[in-house]
Amino acid sequence: MSTATAPFQPSPPSATMQLLRRGGLAGPTTRELAQAEGVEEAAFTARYPDRPALLRHVLGLDLERQKQDHVRLYQDYPSAVERLFGLIGYSIADLADTGPQYLLDIGHNPGAWELLQEHLAEYSSPQLQQLLNDGIRQGLFRSDINIRLVTIIIVQQLGIVLTPNIFPPMVSTAEIFRSVFLYYIRGLCTDAGARQAAEHFARM
Repeated sequence: MSTATAPFQPSPPSATMQLLRRGGLAGPTTRELAQAEGVEEAAFTARYPDRPALLRHVLGLDLERQKQDHVRLYQDYPSAVERLFGLIGYSIADLADTGPQYLLDIGHNPGAWELLQEHLAEYSSPQLQQLLNDGIRQGLFRSDINIRLVTIIIVQQLGIVLTPNIFPPMVSTAEIFRSVFLYYIRGLCTDAGARQAAEHFARM
């Protein structure tokens, strides 16, 4: 049983990332970005000769922020089911103010897209496999699931969420995450896991 009484709150993204998430790569002015980075405009343009270079750098830092948040989240949620649902809830909260242009920009910039795919392969996939293994041992996930295939499916679902132009622009990223992930993962649960999932849903 979880000791957490409220949804886990992500740490705030950097000021630069917040600008990019709201307005996309071309939205903020150079002055706004330089102020967010805490440097003069000349130093900013010297550090980032183009916007794709900025996006890749800021995305890398943000992925590290998310990893640190996951460590804190695991401290709040001891069971595999709550950790997995907690991670999805975390993503929903973290992306709540993200505009569609930011996701389009990631998909259209090879450096940022490759960095994200590397993160999914080297961090997210092993993380999911471990959670599924733990959940089966705890009697919370069904023992007949194919862990490797389920991991691939969840990662590919994330790819769908991040693929440009699949979903209508008026649908929020948070709602897309909820619709794609939450109901699928609930179907992986045993009765005991489903009860924990229901308790977790009630707090979201």
